[in-house]
Amino acid sequence: MASYYIIVNPVSGRGAGEKSIPLLEQFFNEQKMAYKIQKTARPWHATELAQEASKNGYDVIVGVGGDGTSNEIINGMMLAKESGASLPSLAIIAVGRGNDFAFSMGVPTTLEEGCQNLLHGKPSLIDIGRVTGGDYPQGRYFGNGVGVGFDAVVGFEALKLTWLSGFPSYIVAALKTIFLYFHAPLVEISYGDQNLTIPSLMVSIMNGRRMGGGFMMAPDGKRDDGLLNICIATQVSRARIFTLIPHFMRGDQATQKEIRTFQAKQVVVTALKGVLPAHADGETLCIEGKQLSIELLPQQINLICPE
Repeated sequence: MASYYIIVNPVSGRGAGEKSIPLLEQFFNEQKMAYKIQKTARPWHATELAQEASKNGYDVIVGVGGDGTSNEIINGMMLAKESGASLPSLAIIAVGRGNDFAFSMGVPTTLEEGCQNLLHGKPSLIDIGRVTGGDYPQGRYFGNGVGVGFDAVVGFEALKLTWLSGFPSYIVAALKTIFLYFHAPLVEISYGDQNLTIPSLMVSIMNGRRMGGGFMMAPDGKRDDGLLNICIATQVSRARIFTLIPHFMRGDQATQKEIRTFQAKQVVVTALKGVLPAHADGETLCIEGKQLSIELLPQQINLICPE
């Protein structure tokens, strides 16, 4: 019988994590599945728990929370893998605010469907990214993507909107950010044998497809193709930012002249003038970074996905 280690972020989704526990217990008991539930109590706690579960031989780690919870669990699993542990599969039950990682990986984004995915889904190897720099010179793993510049500031501002949640909070934060962050730093973007020097308002480096609960940063992204999808927005006016937002919501921003997209296995972003605010899966990497190196590691973790 498979054993499940369930890591619940109780504050995720404005308390949706805590409220999900009785329903999870009922589900696992009805299905006669062996499980242990552990709530997180502090930042980075899910990473510690995932390392422990990986080393203790559990078959499946179930992350119950949002993108931040998934990110911490991925880091714990990858750190356990570095130490030689055989990894369990990963399952996600999305109860967070954005749930971009789950959406991008093709995992259901409701509690009920997430539970059914545990019964009927199949493990599928997915790529995992690693970013080095900023507040993480030792590196930090990510599942969905890294946002640099405007994208990162939107995430920082969305966290402050305690009165609003979900995609609407990111829309409000994006509108607010237009007036906070509109001077693009001069950056050098290196990938393969290419070097691009450009004033860049935003650089999104994606393993997944969506950020901010509804912005399709990489509409054609695939979880297992071994490639990062990079989207760059050059310096534009504040008025032009307003008109670009709908394109990112639809995922057709590549048709706009101010947007550049390409794929790569590794990217280095360096601020030549200005600084780099950045996040990984919504978790702060730095406020005033100078250089970030991002690489994609192919087929690292088995994620339980619908067939």
